[in-house]
Amino acid sequence: MLGNTWLIVRGAVAGLLLLLAGMAGAEAAEAKLSQYLGKVQPADLVAGADRFGAARANAPVVPVYKGDALVGHAYLTSDFVNTTGYSGRPIHVMVGLTPDGTVSGAKLVDHHEPIVLIGIPPAKINAFIDGYVGKNVLTLASQSAASPPVDIVSGATVTVMVIGDSIIRSGKKVMQALGAATVEAAPTVTKSLDLSKTGVEDWATLVGDGSVRRLTLTVGEVNAAFERTGRADAIARPEPGNPDDTFIDLYAALATIPTVGRSLLGDAEYEALTQRLKPGQHAIIVAGQGRYSFKGSGYVRGGIFDRFELVQHEGSVRFRDRTHKRLGGLAAAGVPDFPEAGLFILPEGAEFDPAEPWRLQLLVQRATAALDKAFVTFDLGYQPPEKFLKFERAAATAATPAATVPAAPVAQTTADPVEPEATGETPLWQRIWENRLFDIAVLSAAIALLTGIFFFQDQLVQRPKLYERVRFGFLVFTLVWLGWYATAQLSVVNILTFANALRTDFRWDYFLMDPLVFILWFSVAASLLFWGRGAFCGWLCPFGALQELASKAAKKLGIRQIQVPFGLHQRLWPIKYMIFLLLFGLSLYSLATAEKAAEVEPFKTAIILHFIREWWFVLFAVALIAAGLFIERFFCRYLCPLGAALAIPGRMRMFDWLKRYKECGSPCQRCGNECPVQAIHPDGSINPNECIQCLHCQVLYHHDRLCPVMIQKRLKRERRDAISSTGTGAEAKPRAAVLTTDPATGRLSARPEGA
Repeated sequence: MLGNTWLIVRGAVAGLLLLLAGMAGAEAAEAKLSQYLGKVQPADLVAGADRFGAARANAPVVPVYKGDALVGHAYLTSDFVNTTGYSGRPIHVMVGLTPDGTVSGAKLVDHHEPIVLIGIPPAKINAFIDGYVGKNVLTLASQSAASPPVDIVSGATVTVMVIGDSIIRSGKKVMQALGAATVEAAPTVTKSLDLSKTGVEDWATLVGDGSVRRLTLTVGEVNAAFERTGRADAIARPEPGNPDDTFIDLYAALATIPTVGRSLLGDAEYEALTQRLKPGQHAIIVAGQGRYSFKGSGYVRGGIFDRFELVQHEGSVRFRDRTHKRLGGLAAAGVPDFPEAGLFILPEGAEFDPAEPWRLQLLVQRATAALDKAFVTFDLGYQPPEKFLKFERAAATAATPAATVPAAPVAQTTADPVEPEATGETPLWQRIWENRLFDIAVLSAAIALLTGIFFFQDQLVQRPKLYERVRFGFLVFTLVWLGWYATAQLSVVNILTFANALRTDFRWDYFLMDPLVFILWFSVAASLLFWGRGAFCGWLCPFGALQELASKAAKKLGIRQIQVPFGLHQRLWPIKYMIFLLLFGLSLYSLATAEKAAEVEPFKTAIILHFIREWWFVLFAVALIAAGLFIERFFCRYLCPLGAALAIPGRMRMFDWLKRYKECGSPCQRCGNECPVQAIHPDGSINPNECIQCLHCQVLYHHDRLCPVMIQKRLKRERRDAISSTGTGAEAKPRAAVLTTDPATGRLSARPEGA
């Protein structure tokens, strides 16, 4: 009896504690919501709204009214999902939803993102957020696209991906909390492609019955569209020519309709396509003529075709060059001779119903400045002709809740947002990795190549011309592809953020948001054990590559190089360690302040933002590059806090791969004089903290025309060869080699004795 009583009491106490915890969590969430609610007006979140109501009792959601009519709900994304951004801290976005789950407005109310605080104009982030207005969160949540339905902001990929993902996932949770997340009843009639209908038709028939759809734009229509944007800079640069001239004549068709595909591709090409396609996968044919190319520059870059996309319902599909095949022409009788035609395969797993209407959205761009453009879009609608469809009746089903996983209690939702894994959703970082598989493969191949270079460096450095070509090519790749294209530039900010995460709330998923940066850090961590910081600083740092390539160009142009006296050099290189320690100490007090101070690195200006910033940032970056024209890798030597941070753990390296002779430094100084960062001391020893593993000293080590030790060995070898070839023995013994030091340069040279 007493036992049962005790169980009842214990259960009541536990229930009371849970209730109190839930009330505390709800109060905390309500407090956070009210804190940021004051930063927005009702009309900012729902058009025409004039007041907020009282927060709901079961969720941190506030009703929005227009007079006495309920027109939507407002909420904070961070109350429902994890919104950790690049800074390692939450990004707070206030969102307005209509009763059916459509985003009616959204506003960024608080963040600590360094790339947005200094670098990316806030207007670009706000424009990205505004791109979700008019989109339904339930529809977006049901799609499995690896990229957001709104164009990302270059240079702030992680930030905007987190914002977009948080809007969708939190919106779904809000609709679940409101009890509105339902799936429509299944239709009583279903339609699908009738694959049994085959045949071949001519061009006129295909265009006439809608099997091939057309969009024709004139110069005048395009100019009028840009005028409607209201952008003065775009209007000031109209498309030249007669308004009636053809701007583009665009055609599209669904290639997986047997009659259409066979007619346009021909029997052989169509059969090859069917063999290539996986079950449920589809392809379209796009052809065009006129002054505007629908393919654009994405194909040249080896990436995404950036001027068109396929849109169906709320989902969109973009095409990559690896799923594209250029067509020399179309096979249908009477077809025009198109200068551009291509077959585009939809990615495997894309949400696409071939029996439903879709549209090809064409993006027309106009340059408004050297690096800025304005855009307008036009739609080419497509609907499969009914003759190629089959219709089947299906039993209707009642509406059911969209969420297959029970909604989390409010206390858990507000205090500890449920992660995607807990709800069966694919985490954002996984979707980002899936979307960047090609870039990941390229970077992995480059790191594998660099590893091979280091492991087989003896074979490479013995071929000086090959070494120079390999190094020059790798530096160009690092600067152009890794830096300017992929924007994978490591920064001391990454280290400060990692250290801050260890002290607060460490989460691997945040660091996995940018796959290229994560892979680079993983490779750097491994290389520190083998080669110190040099593997990154000397080969994989885009800004370091920019400095070295600029220095090579300066030398080619005859710009005189400044040789810093070694005593002065010894007093200057510790500056970068002081800068790093200052930034690290500052981050312990305020990470946001440290991130701003980290602008001492010109990486963001020169690499990530391509010099498109305020003039003082550009001037600072250009000044550092200019200094490097006279003192090679000036910034790397004396100012780089990232290099200093990597040099500290780099002292733990397990191997010493760089070979030296006992004559190095005494008396020979050639390697020390030619080291690009003066990492070789006058005594011949190499300072591993400063070495960038460029391998130039190893080229000299094996060079029998530049290294005095190797010159002696070559002269002895030639003497032996001469003796063996003449057969005169000791009587023909040549003079020995003598080492001499040039007092001006410190270089050691060898000459025959008595010469």
